[in-house]
Amino acid sequence: MTEPSSVTLPHTPLEDVLGVLTGTWLASLGLHLLHEAHAVTGGTAGLSLLITYAVPWSLSIVLVLVNLPFFVLAVWKKGWGFTARSVVAVALLSVFTALHAELVPAPDLEPLYGIVTGNLLAGVGILILFRHGSSLGGFSVLALIAQEQAGLRAGYVQMVLDVLVVVGALLVVPVGGVLLSALGAVILNVVLAFNHRPERYRA
Repeated sequence: MTEPSSVTLPHTPLEDVLGVLTGTWLASLGLHLLHEAHAVTGGTAGLSLLITYAVPWSLSIVLVLVNLPFFVLAVWKKGWGFTARSVVAVALLSVFTALHAELVPAPDLEPLYGIVTGNLLAGVGILILFRHGSSLGGFSVLALIAQEQAGLRAGYVQMVLDVLVVVGALLVVPVGGVLLSALGAVILNVVLAFNHRPERYRA
């Protein structure tokens, strides 16, 4: 039998563009479902959700503002190419989230469904972005740096950071909602931990 080749085939520019569009579309739909369920998740997306529950600001605007400091870190540790792709991804996430809010209002969304489905969509979206050399900024940048420089799995690193955000949700979300949100954050990060391993995927 022929031994599998260790040489990876890089994505083409067109594949990267389609990957970023697909990843941000799925992640933004997941974030919209979480917002409609009045839930939170981890990362800067969860932090952005918390802010919108506390102050009457648009989620699409808050997403951009919260991620700005992390773009500085991305330039320092990941370079301009990765940072530029991440800025584009966050901008698309912001636009698509606003679009979902207009086209798919769901004020009566069942919370458990919204939280589970929202986090699954967000996890798959982030995973696609990782595979195409991008991210949604924020904690994703920290998680990728930890994986590449310390050998820690990105999903597990992000899970720890996400727990801190979910615990902070106790300030603005009922306890029941926080518990469901914690379950959702675990679901999202399990998707990443099981599917984004550097020794398996290199393209």
